[in-house]
Amino acid sequence: MDNEIVINDNEFLRQFEYKTADGMAKIEYSLQERKIFLTKLIVPDTLDDDTFKDAFIRTVLDSIQERNLRVVPTSPKIASFLRKHKEYKDLLPVGVRI
Repeated sequence: MDNEIVINDNEFLRQFEYKTADGMAKIEYSLQERKIFLTKLIVPDTLDDDTFKDAFIRTVLDSIQERNLRVVPTSPKIASFLRKHKEYKDLLPVGVRI
């Protein structure tokens, strides 16, 4: 992906969104205290490739990091991403391993 992904945090629907002409990619979340539970990754078929998914997840995690929140990944794809990308392990709450 050459283009930078610009996301919107839709607090009302509790999801991070990336809109395209073909649809919307989103990561649903639940916010509790200083932890954000990333519960579901939804990507339109036209964007359904690992390169886009990884860039989208990375953008969302960077946004969460700026807000000083801890991440609890309940989505298998997001947990898998965190396993592969150790640079984000500091976002996990104390005692949570993936």
